[in-house]
Amino acid sequence: MSRLTRASLLIAIFFSLDKILAIFRQVIIARQFGLSAALDAFNVANNIPDMLYVLITGGGLALAFIPVLSEILTKEGRDKAWALFSQIANLAFLVTAVLALLITVFAEPLVRSAWGVAPGFSSSQQDLVVSLMRLDLIATLIFSFSGLAVAGLQANQHFLLPAMAPLLYNLGQIFGAVILAPTIGYQIGPLTLPAMGMGVQGLVYGVVIGAALHFTIQVPGLVVYGFRWRPKIDFHDAQVIQVLKLLGPRVLTMLFIQLTFIARDNIASHLAQGAVTALTYGYMIVQVPETLVGTAIGTALLPTLSEQVAKEELAKFKETIQRAVQVMVAITLPAAVILILGIRPLLQVVFAFKGVGTDLLYWTACGFLIGLVGQCLVEVGARSFYAQQDAITPLLAAGLNLCLYIILANIGAKAAGAPGISLGDSFAFTSEAIALLVFLNLRFLHSQQGELLFFKRLGRVFSSQPEFNKAFLRAIVAAILGSAVVVGFSLLLANHLPSLIIGIVSMILGVLVAMPLIWKELRMLVHL
Repeated sequence: MSRLTRASLLIAIFFSLDKILAIFRQVIIARQFGLSAALDAFNVANNIPDMLYVLITGGGLALAFIPVLSEILTKEGRDKAWALFSQIANLAFLVTAVLALLITVFAEPLVRSAWGVAPGFSSSQQDLVVSLMRLDLIATLIFSFSGLAVAGLQANQHFLLPAMAPLLYNLGQIFGAVILAPTIGYQIGPLTLPAMGMGVQGLVYGVVIGAALHFTIQVPGLVVYGFRWRPKIDFHDAQVIQVLKLLGPRVLTMLFIQLTFIARDNIASHLAQGAVTALTYGYMIVQVPETLVGTAIGTALLPTLSEQVAKEELAKFKETIQRAVQVMVAITLPAAVILILGIRPLLQVVFAFKGVGTDLLYWTACGFLIGLVGQCLVEVGARSFYAQQDAITPLLAAGLNLCLYIILANIGAKAAGAPGISLGDSFAFTSEAIALLVFLNLRFLHSQQGELLFFKRLGRVFSSQPEFNKAFLRAIVAAILGSAVVVGFSLLLANHLPSLIIGIVSMILGVLVAMPLIWKELRMLVHL
């Protein structure tokens, strides 16, 4: 296996464990609170603190920071890289602290205004959102360190501890859901667990505990790789300026992405009770395959692509991206179709919502699953530009996404409620993925063929990808055959086995039938 493949598989394994814990956590929460107003308030309250974390350290700074840090590690060594890391960490914490204070002060208008996160909620529900949001900002401050620690270790090509951190984050949240939130203790055999009776506030305290664990697990890695904290921020440092130049467009890009979540809950707050939670859970479901394929490969890809750019290995850079895209499409297209056709019985048993609630969650999840391929391809497309230290193109693509999302989500909400919003999400992210990959290929053609007319280059984007075109056709055939097996097995045994068994077994058989058709791409995954 190549280094990139080993890193991708390591990340995928730990992300799988993380998603299992995340689903377990969400099942516990769903069975406690159902599609209730309190759970809707909890899910909405996370939006702005999450946005702050993502903008400053989670996704905003990390993707702008890793290419620069990788370049310094390659050319100047680890000590110089950690010196820059320390300055950026100091700056990130100060900015996060100031913004957290402002959000605390202005929490009420951020929730209640027409452009806020929950204008359609009742007054008491809005009060709950405000109090939960303020409490959640404690976790955001902790993540201002932890998110950067992840970036620093990944730039050093170390992926184990960053991959383990989300597991501990989920364990903290599970502690909140199992111990802090319930009024009656869970029974495990003869043992009755303590119950603190804190309700949804207990869930937020679990988030804070999880954030602390997320950071703590990174510390040994920082020590091993020789990190030393320096109490310094030098705005005249050329490398700090380089990071900030990349960070500006990246922060705007992440802002656009996070605004889609705020717009989603803003629109859903005007729908029936449970719509916000159905969208949150539906998105969580699609994030399982998206994380295992798109995020795992994309996370491992960025340091490698950045290194190839630093060494001016353009041919290898292009080949790495093309193989990654081919693998993603071949895996995610059949996966999305098989999940859409087979997942309903699983949702019904696991989340234990009533019939109408299960229908709402299922169709909302289907809306998101339609965009699974696009969600994964955005991971590669955006990182391909960040590796070249180009943050403007992903910014423009994210702006396109946001505009399309707001238009389509509003139309979808009026036509079909929460499932309409999720379908709008899929169309918007798929459009962004196509835009990123088309412009990336146009850049490749421009570097090879000079000032060729735009439309001629655009035509060659599609005609110059024979291997991808073949992989795409194989993925379509795999999806058709896999889905036929799911439907056929479900109809054949509909009255003979429990629906849960039928759903799980039919999806497994569908995957087994689809695999031979995409075997070339599965083997290619080993040699990315």
